[in-house]
Amino acid sequence: MEQSNDDHNISNEIKRTKKNVFRFLLLIGFLFIGLICYGIFWAFFDMNRLPAGELIEQSHSPNGKYTINTYVSNGGATTNFAIRAELVSNKSSKKKNIYWNYREENANIVWVDDDTVNINGHVLRLPNEKFDFRRE
Repeated sequence: MEQSNDDHNISNEIKRTKKNVFRFLLLIGFLFIGLICYGIFWAFFDMNRLPAGELIEQSHSPNGKYTINTYVSNGGATTNFAIRAELVSNKSSKKKNIYWNYREENANIVWVDDDTVNINGHVLRLPNEKFDFRRE
């Protein structure tokens, strides 16, 4: 009787170990997939990695709270021009990209009100909205 009880305990220990190994491998797999997804986002969709471009226009909000700098980016012989707009908060001087559109060479900026801007037909509520052609 004692022998079968020991066999039963060993069997339960083996099952517990297999379950823990499976959980560990599953966790490693999820972490690996997460890193791959983040890498793809970082390499292809992160607006902070856009090319600088050449400044073509600067526009100030009616109340002077924001400045929008627009840049044209020339990708070379194999790609078309693109427009990038960065929002500058005049109080803190913080900059962030809010607009990125391919196959454009000019920026038409129209302020709808103090916190709303229309850039080439795309209306953005500032400071949180962004337009990125890659996400449309």
